[in-house]
Amino acid sequence: MVRERSWRMIDTVRRAIHADPSDRTATEALPVIDDQMALRAMDLAMRVAEVMLSAGASAKEVVIAALGIARAYGLRSVHVDVTFNSVSVSDHRHGEDWPITLMRVVRSAVPDHSKLQALQALVRDIDDGLELGAARSRFHEIRRTPFRYRQPIVILSQALLAVGVGMMFGASLQILAVTFVAALAVALTQAGLARLQVPLFFSQIAGAFVLTAVTVLVAMLARMGVDPFSDVKATIVVSSGIVLMLAGLAVVGAAQDAIDGFSLTAGGRILELTVQTLGVVLGILVGLELAGTLSIGMQPPSEPLPLGPLPAQFAGAVLVAVAVAVFNGAGIRIVVVSALLGMIAWAGFALVSAASLDQASASFAGALVASVVGAVIAHRLHVPSVAVTTAAILPLVPGAAVFRGLLGLVEAGGEAEHVLFATSSLITAGMVGIALAAGATLGLFLGSPIGRTIGGAEARRRAVSRPTAGGANVVMQKPAGGPRLRPTRVRR
Repeated sequence: MVRERSWRMIDTVRRAIHADPSDRTATEALPVIDDQMALRAMDLAMRVAEVMLSAGASAKEVVIAALGIARAYGLRSVHVDVTFNSVSVSDHRHGEDWPITLMRVVRSAVPDHSKLQALQALVRDIDDGLELGAARSRFHEIRRTPFRYRQPIVILSQALLAVGVGMMFGASLQILAVTFVAALAVALTQAGLARLQVPLFFSQIAGAFVLTAVTVLVAMLARMGVDPFSDVKATIVVSSGIVLMLAGLAVVGAAQDAIDGFSLTAGGRILELTVQTLGVVLGILVGLELAGTLSIGMQPPSEPLPLGPLPAQFAGAVLVAVAVAVFNGAGIRIVVVSALLGMIAWAGFALVSAASLDQASASFAGALVASVVGAVIAHRLHVPSVAVTTAAILPLVPGAAVFRGLLGLVEAGGEAEHVLFATSSLITAGMVGIALAAGATLGLFLGSPIGRTIGGAEARRRAVSRPTAGGANVVMQKPAGGPRLRPTRVRR
């Protein structure tokens, strides 16, 4: 008797420590999905992921969308792998046969936020039960949709972006007119090179060179006292152009991929970002060196470029945000939200700057506030969060610091004091860029769950019937007599 009680006590202790395999729910019952159905569902998930990645979505958003499509059609063991220029989808359902693996190459990455918004709506409808054939037809319609705006509108919006930057620095009408012409020349140059399929690196060099050439010409006319160029500040003109050429870079997407753990995709985007930024630097340096050779160089400013009146700052920030949204293909809803977030981002920047903190801290605060509010609004209005966030933080890009540092290096003449000042400006620009990326990414991380909570869209398990290849639906039901699951067919 004592021995039996001892064994029972030992068995009780063992079961309290070790899990009993017999207590686990049996998993033999699986939805009936044949290979043809699996291939069609996986192909749709892969193609949606490819277009989303090329339209500017982050790698995490792409993976979530592809997995959601696969699960909606009964594929629970799908693996999705996203790199910088490819998407792979694999399914090993039975564990015995060869897995089904599909891969597609992402050949180009051009932001198209209207298309991205339509794809996100498609993913939501699929999760709500959209039939596979209808989903595939709708996807092909979205994929074939042309860019929302024609080329002249895109070029005009790029020129207006530079004008918005000039307004933030309190530029006069003469300076704004010269800025518009210089930015228009840059936009036309890059559009022509893109039509000739010239790599973006060389397009950045050419655009920066054209910008510097126009700026040096204006500076020379101002030095000669030629009206109406005598009062034009060349630094404002070239700083606005730098912001224009850096506006299309995926700073937020690269930082978000790195933080989310997609190291390969983040590495590719960061490398592309670095190469394109170096293209701008090289174009400006070549232009400044050529100007110095022709004895028409510019005097580097000794102090940072001051901002204009507060109303002009907000007006310029709104114009920049709207212009970015337009040349990224956004619809009217995203344009309005971008304008609002541009004001919010600049308000955060101005408040922190008023507290005598440095530019990097103020830029971080502005990007953080705008991203949190943008994530909440994006969830409520069903617009891509990356679209509104990118447009909101562009007014904070340190174009003036970049140009001040590059001009200082060229005109330093070997003097240590000038070299240190120029290097300090470039370091400040780099710190501001990192602060913008960190603030925007942290804001999206904090704002997304807040948006889901406010919208009443917390993740919860739902028993939704999904179509199978045989025209029936399979739902999993739990019988009253035991824990084992059994499939039940429901005819339409």
